[in-house]
Amino acid sequence: MTTEPDIKSATDPLSLLDPEIAEFIRRGVVASQKFPPRESMSPPEARKVAEIVRSQWVEGGPTMASVEEFAVPTPYEALRLRVYHPKNRSGDGALLYLPGGGWTLFSVDTHDRLMREYAQAAGITVLGIDYSRAPEAKFPQAIHELDAVLDWLEQNDATLGFSFGKLAMGGDSAGGNLTVATCMKRRDTGKRLPAAMLLNYGSFDLGFAKDSVVKFGNGAYVLGTHMMLWFTMNYIRTPDDMLDPLASPLRGEKAGLPPAFMAIADHDVLYDDNVAMAKALREAGVEVCDNIYPGTVHSFLEAMSIAAVSRRAIGETADWLRERIG
Repeated sequence: MTTEPDIKSATDPLSLLDPEIAEFIRRGVVASQKFPPRESMSPPEARKVAEIVRSQWVEGGPTMASVEEFAVPTPYEALRLRVYHPKNRSGDGALLYLPGGGWTLFSVDTHDRLMREYAQAAGITVLGIDYSRAPEAKFPQAIHELDAVLDWLEQNDATLGFSFGKLAMGGDSAGGNLTVATCMKRRDTGKRLPAAMLLNYGSFDLGFAKDSVVKFGNGAYVLGTHMMLWFTMNYIRTPDDMLDPLASPLRGEKAGLPPAFMAIADHDVLYDDNVAMAKALREAGVEVCDNIYPGTVHSFLEAMSIAAVSRRAIGETADWLRERIG
């Protein structure tokens, strides 16, 4: 189901949002005020700041039965894999989660609580992976790495306590982009695909000429056009990369991809991307559950400690995951 967001004129753009999501933004602004804009810093500096600013949303949440870390070999370098086993785990399903951050920022540390929430809510093992970040790792390195990670998980699933046939793959923003791109690559090379895709406010086309970019790109709603441009230029090698279906999955063939759950924020520069991707997947015969959450912004799931809409989205995602891989 897709609907157009209700855009009204208001002096305070946050007045258009769910009040708890508006508070999420205000707290983020306060935490960020002591630092320069991230796009003005070097990527390593920006990553350190992101860890500090996001730390308030990582605190608390479910306690796991166990948390382990592994080094997964790839053609480039070994990647950090964090494995969460919840106390209420039932069955052998699992979710491989890719933290977003414009291919540049964020990690399993910034998304630690979100992954614990998914593990607890769905009663499944969650695996968080730190793929290599841009600009040190340009397109398409992360996709090749994640392809290798899936190969390794297929060989080591029993050791990690899950079944590869019940492995979902997903992520937010750039993590959603990389999920679809990796599934496309594996489909085209005849490899086993994940059982499902979880796409949280993903970036599916690197172009900027979209209504939602104009409506929501002023920076008031977490992700603005300046940061989008910085992320994109960190990730691509040349402008031609923007047209590559593995960089802009909306431009690629969707048939044969796994079923998808999409959590869509209605006040997000990536809103149009998500609506278009849901439509394209459905037209290609892929099962899609696309939920639009009113009054929300990019990254809203991280507000689960203060926002009922974030907790509802996590719960609805968990219900969907249980139906397919639980």
